[in-house]
Amino acid sequence: MEEQQQLDAQFVRDLDLSDQAEQRIAKLRRLQAAGSDPYPACAERSHSSEAARNLWAEISTAGLDEHGEPRSPGVTVEREDHAQGEMTTFAGDASERNPTISLSGRIVLVRIMGKASFVTIEDISGRLQLYFKKEVMGEAAYQSFKDDLDLGDFISVSGTLFETRTHELSLKVLGCTLISKSLRPLPDKWHGVTDVETRYRQRYVDLLANPETREVFRTRVRLVAFVRRFLDERDYYEAETPILQPVYGGGAAVPFTTEYKALDQTFYLRIADELYLKRLIVGGFERVYEIGHDFRNEGTDATHSPEFTMIELYQAYANYETMMELFEAMCVGLAQQIKGSLQFDYQGMQLDFTPPWPRVDMRQALIEQAGFDFLDYPDDEVGRRRLCEHLRGRGLRVEPTMRWAKLVDEALGEYVEPGFTSPTFLLGHPVALSPLAKRKSDNPLLTERFEAYMGGFEIANAFSELNDPIDQYARFLAAGRDAAAGDEEAHRMDVDFLTALSYGMPPTGGMGIGIDRLAMIFTNQAAIRDVILFPALRSKE
Repeated sequence: MEEQQQLDAQFVRDLDLSDQAEQRIAKLRRLQAAGSDPYPACAERSHSSEAARNLWAEISTAGLDEHGEPRSPGVTVEREDHAQGEMTTFAGDASERNPTISLSGRIVLVRIMGKASFVTIEDISGRLQLYFKKEVMGEAAYQSFKDDLDLGDFISVSGTLFETRTHELSLKVLGCTLISKSLRPLPDKWHGVTDVETRYRQRYVDLLANPETREVFRTRVRLVAFVRRFLDERDYYEAETPILQPVYGGGAAVPFTTEYKALDQTFYLRIADELYLKRLIVGGFERVYEIGHDFRNEGTDATHSPEFTMIELYQAYANYETMMELFEAMCVGLAQQIKGSLQFDYQGMQLDFTPPWPRVDMRQALIEQAGFDFLDYPDDEVGRRRLCEHLRGRGLRVEPTMRWAKLVDEALGEYVEPGFTSPTFLLGHPVALSPLAKRKSDNPLLTERFEAYMGGFEIANAFSELNDPIDQYARFLAAGRDAAAGDEEAHRMDVDFLTALSYGMPPTGGMGIGIDRLAMIFTNQAAIRDVILFPALRSKE
């Protein structure tokens, strides 16, 4: 006993619990001393709250007339008087039409009224009111309910359904079992959890206190399910490729590095799925995709998270135009499925998903918005320095050491991208910005690539994949020179990928889509952390 008390006291101190928590622990120990298990291994539940409501709809439709009277003597209908806590029961056999059911959920509201009480429980499908009555449950069970249960506890109850005088569906409780004791009080029911730090660091509290947060993540689940179904219906094969890679590639980013002890080798968390999915195209698969986490060792802001979810897909005998049509159709379907309309609001902006979406030339957009033509600033030392000076003269914070492609990308992010509110395709990317994309046949300085924007930020990136192994080798060499000059984000040489390309890869269209950013659009969230269940945060210590 003394040992247990010492452990409880240490638990309270280390978790910085309140006096309320100490009182709840005391209840916990009292229940255990009486032979009850406050944390049983399982709980009986025949119906969810939603299923109980559906059952009542069947019962009332079959058994009541328009005045609420029984249609036949085989139905029992019960009415309760809130003021007196009394219930009027119409005669009849309830066993068939109104069976005893069991529910389980968290207590979120309690109203004790002497010999009768009302409790509201919540499960994933919603809330339902419970009616506890001393003369129905028995004195000992009713007293235990009053003395031992708290807001936040999980209970399992059995009973029959009825409607209150105010037409609130309720369950008359015949039996109640505690199935998980909550040691912390719930957040304020009226204000929920508003502190941003708490919402991110303790997402479980945010979810249980803020129904709108749960809805955001339900919508995200529906979004991912739609995308998967959309591709499966078009004969795409869902693949799983390595997260730990000996050579990182498929994007411009700094990787997370780890040591693979069994192989005595440095490995990297993948920054993209691209190069392995293309290997599958070489191997004979014609349509592949992967939904998974990628990792980039970079800073965080409203649209960037070091750990994020991407879908990448590749289709043989296709090009970037194919990907453009596919993405447009996918998003139109999402808008209809989730929003019920092709026009909806995002953070005060009116988005219109009606196809065809506008196509904007990158060169022209930079001329108009950033005041320069990238063809006038060649990708060499002189051109790079002149472009840097031009952008610094416009007030853009760029560094003299930045490579040409990074300077252009910074200008895009500052001057062009924020103007793309409704879905828009940006085309005409220079080769230096697209080391894995095929050159345009009518202009070898540009690539067959697009980026898709909505809400003022990039959602998708796609191109006709480069399948010439020698051209790819030359681009890897150029990126290697950038890396040697200190560019941490430059693409690395991947000899095995070049070996795969050397066996031949058919013309292929490929695309990467940011699932988190897409979820931001369809849940009207301004920050990427609000659509990631457990975003990484700096330690408090």
